[in-house]
Amino acid sequence: MRTYCIRTATPGDLDTARAVMLDTVYRDFGTGYVPRWHADIIDLAGAYLTPARHTLLVAVEESTGVVAGTAALDARGPLHPPNPRWLAERYPSGETAQLRRVYVRPGHRRQGLARALVRALLDFAATEGGYRSVYLHTDPAVPGAEAFWRATGKMVCDEREESGGGQGIVHFEVPMA
Repeated sequence: MRTYCIRTATPGDLDTARAVMLDTVYRDFGTGYVPRWHADIIDLAGAYLTPARHTLLVAVEESTGVVAGTAALDARGPLHPPNPRWLAERYPSGETAQLRRVYVRPGHRRQGLARALVRALLDFAATEGGYRSVYLHTDPAVPGAEAFWRATGKMVCDEREESGGGQGIVHFEVPMA
Protein backbone atom coordinates (compact mmCIF):
# COMPACT_ATOMS: atom_id res chain seq x y z
CA MET A 1 0.00 0.00 0.00
CA ARG A 2 1.28 3.44 -0.93
CA THR A 3 1.67 6.12 1.70
CA TYR A 4 1.62 9.83 1.07
CA CYS A 5 2.54 12.99 2.89
CA ILE A 6 0.32 16.04 2.43
CA ARG A 7 2.32 19.20 3.04
CA THR A 8 2.80 22.81 2.04
CA ALA A 9 4.78 23.07 -1.18
CA THR A 10 8.31 24.42 -1.04
CA PRO A 11 10.14 26.21 -3.85
CA GLY A 12 11.79 22.86 -4.62
CA ASP A 13 8.35 21.31 -5.34
CA LEU A 14 7.20 23.90 -7.85
CA ASP A 15 8.50 22.29 -11.04
CA THR A 16 6.93 18.91 -10.27
CA ALA A 17 3.70 20.53 -9.02
CA ARG A 18 3.55 22.56 -12.24
CA ALA A 19 4.03 19.34 -14.25
CA VAL A 20 1.06 17.72 -12.47
CA MET A 21 -1.07 20.76 -13.26
CA LEU A 22 -0.03 21.11 -16.90
CA ASP A 23 -0.46 17.37 -17.50
CA THR A 24 -3.99 17.73 -16.12
CA VAL A 25 -5.02 20.70 -18.27
CA TYR A 26 -3.72 18.99 -21.38
CA ARG A 27 -4.91 15.42 -20.67
CA ASP A 28 -8.07 15.79 -18.59
CA PHE A 29 -9.35 19.22 -19.65
CA GLY A 30 -8.30 18.88 -23.27
CA THR A 31 -7.72 22.64 -23.44
CA GLY A 32 -4.00 22.81 -22.94
CA TYR A 33 -2.48 25.85 -21.30
CA VAL A 34 -4.71 28.92 -21.67
CA PRO A 35 -3.04 31.99 -20.13
CA ARG A 36 -6.23 33.73 -18.98
CA TRP A 37 -7.31 30.56 -17.12
CA HIS A 38 -3.98 29.03 -16.10
CA ALA A 39 -1.47 31.88 -15.54
CA ASP A 40 -1.13 30.87 -11.89
CA ILE A 41 0.35 27.54 -12.98
CA ILE A 42 3.35 29.30 -14.51
CA ASP A 43 3.95 31.51 -11.46
CA LEU A 44 3.06 29.19 -8.58
CA ALA A 45 5.29 31.04 -6.12
CA GLY A 46 3.71 34.38 -6.94
CA ALA A 47 0.20 32.97 -6.89
CA TYR A 48 0.35 30.73 -3.83
CA LEU A 49 3.59 30.80 -1.84
CA THR A 50 4.23 34.53 -1.49
CA PRO A 51 0.78 36.08 -0.82
CA ALA A 52 -0.58 35.96 2.70
CA ARG A 53 -3.63 33.71 3.15
CA HIS A 54 -2.79 31.68 0.01
CA THR A 55 -1.28 28.22 -0.05
CA LEU A 56 -0.20 25.41 -2.35
CA LEU A 57 -0.20 21.85 -1.04
CA VAL A 58 1.41 18.76 -2.52
CA ALA A 59 0.74 15.08 -1.96
CA VAL A 60 4.11 13.33 -2.04
CA GLU A 61 4.45 9.55 -2.32
CA GLU A 62 6.75 8.77 0.60
CA SER A 63 8.64 5.85 -0.96
CA THR A 64 9.54 7.67 -4.18
CA GLY A 65 9.30 11.39 -3.39
CA VAL A 66 7.03 11.82 -6.42
CA VAL A 67 4.51 14.67 -6.29
CA ALA A 68 1.30 12.76 -6.93
CA GLY A 69 -1.20 15.57 -6.40
CA THR A 70 -1.68 19.28 -5.86
CA ALA A 71 -4.22 21.61 -4.29
CA ALA A 72 -4.21 25.38 -3.89
CA LEU A 73 -6.22 28.08 -2.18
CA ASP A 74 -6.32 31.81 -2.73
CA ALA A 75 -8.37 34.76 -1.50
CA ARG A 76 -9.90 35.64 -4.85
CA GLY A 77 -13.58 35.07 -5.41
CA PRO A 78 -15.05 34.35 -8.83
CA LEU A 79 -14.84 37.30 -11.21
CA HIS A 80 -17.66 38.80 -13.24
CA PRO A 81 -17.40 38.42 -16.13
CA PRO A 82 -17.08 35.58 -17.05
CA ASN A 83 -19.02 34.27 -14.03
CA PRO A 84 -22.56 35.41 -13.21
CA ARG A 85 -22.65 38.77 -11.39
CA TRP A 86 -24.66 37.40 -8.45
CA LEU A 87 -22.03 34.71 -7.90
CA ALA A 88 -19.19 37.25 -7.77
CA GLU A 89 -21.21 39.31 -5.29
CA ARG A 90 -21.98 36.28 -3.12
CA TYR A 91 -18.29 35.22 -2.98
CA PRO A 92 -16.28 38.47 -2.82
CA SER A 93 -12.50 38.49 -3.01
CA GLY A 94 -10.83 38.81 0.37
CA GLU A 95 -13.70 37.07 2.17
CA THR A 96 -13.74 33.97 -0.02
CA ALA A 97 -11.24 31.13 -0.01
CA GLN A 98 -11.24 29.71 -3.52
CA LEU A 99 -10.04 26.13 -3.97
CA ARG A 100 -7.95 25.65 -7.08
CA ARG A 101 -5.80 23.08 -8.84
CA VAL A 102 -7.00 20.01 -6.92
CA TYR A 103 -5.36 17.51 -9.27
CA VAL A 104 -4.11 13.96 -8.76
CA ARG A 105 -1.99 12.07 -11.28
CA PRO A 106 -3.92 9.15 -12.84
CA GLY A 107 -1.68 6.45 -11.35
CA HIS A 108 -2.33 7.79 -7.85
CA ARG A 109 -6.10 8.27 -8.02
CA ARG A 110 -8.57 6.34 -5.87
CA GLN A 111 -6.21 6.60 -2.87
CA GLY A 112 -8.13 9.36 -1.06
CA LEU A 113 -5.58 12.01 -2.02
CA ALA A 114 -8.04 14.58 -3.36
CA ARG A 115 -10.13 14.33 -0.17
CA ALA A 116 -7.03 14.61 2.02
CA LEU A 117 -5.81 17.63 0.06
CA VAL A 118 -9.21 19.33 0.31
CA ARG A 119 -9.40 18.64 4.07
CA ALA A 120 -5.98 20.25 4.48
CA LEU A 121 -7.08 23.29 2.44
CA LEU A 122 -10.24 23.63 4.55
CA ASP A 123 -8.13 23.46 7.72
CA PHE A 124 -5.90 26.20 6.30
CA ALA A 125 -8.94 28.37 5.45
CA ALA A 126 -10.33 27.95 8.97
CA THR A 127 -7.07 28.68 10.78
CA GLU A 128 -5.91 31.47 8.48
CA GLY A 129 -8.94 33.54 9.43
CA GLY A 130 -10.89 36.16 7.61
CA TYR A 131 -12.59 33.79 5.21
CA ARG A 132 -16.38 33.81 5.27
CA SER A 133 -16.84 31.01 2.73
CA VAL A 134 -15.05 28.45 0.57
CA TYR A 135 -15.85 28.41 -3.14
CA LEU A 136 -14.76 26.50 -6.22
CA HIS A 137 -15.87 25.80 -9.74
CA THR A 138 -15.33 22.75 -11.88
CA ASP A 139 -15.67 21.68 -15.46
CA PRO A 140 -18.18 18.81 -15.47
CA ALA A 141 -16.54 17.39 -18.61
CA VAL A 142 -13.54 16.28 -16.52
CA PRO A 143 -14.13 12.64 -15.55
CA GLY A 144 -15.09 12.30 -11.88
CA ALA A 145 -14.80 16.02 -11.04
CA GLU A 146 -18.47 16.88 -10.74
CA ALA A 147 -19.31 13.77 -8.70
CA PHE A 148 -16.38 14.43 -6.36
CA TRP A 149 -17.41 18.02 -5.70
CA ARG A 150 -21.10 17.15 -5.33
CA ALA A 151 -20.06 14.69 -2.59
CA THR A 152 -17.82 17.32 -0.97
CA GLY A 153 -19.80 20.54 -1.17
CA LYS A 154 -23.09 22.16 -2.08
CA MET A 155 -23.76 23.07 -5.69
CA VAL A 156 -24.77 26.74 -5.92
CA CYS A 157 -24.92 27.22 -9.68
CA ASP A 158 -24.94 24.87 -12.64
CA GLU A 159 -24.39 27.08 -15.68
CA ARG A 160 -25.62 24.31 -17.96
CA GLU A 161 -29.12 25.02 -16.61
CA GLU A 162 -28.97 28.74 -17.45
CA SER A 163 -30.19 30.32 -20.64
CA GLY A 164 -27.42 29.82 -23.18
CA GLY A 165 -25.51 27.46 -20.85
CA GLY A 166 -23.00 30.08 -19.69
CA GLN A 167 -19.52 28.51 -19.66
CA GLY A 168 -20.94 25.10 -18.75
CA ILE A 169 -19.22 25.35 -15.37
CA VAL A 170 -20.61 24.07 -12.06
CA HIS A 171 -20.00 26.23 -8.95
CA PHE A 172 -19.83 24.90 -5.38
CA GLU A 173 -19.58 26.10 -1.82
CA VAL A 174 -17.69 23.78 0.55
CA PRO A 175 -18.29 23.89 4.30
CA MET A 176 -15.27 25.16 6.24
CA ALA A 177 -13.53 22.78 8.62
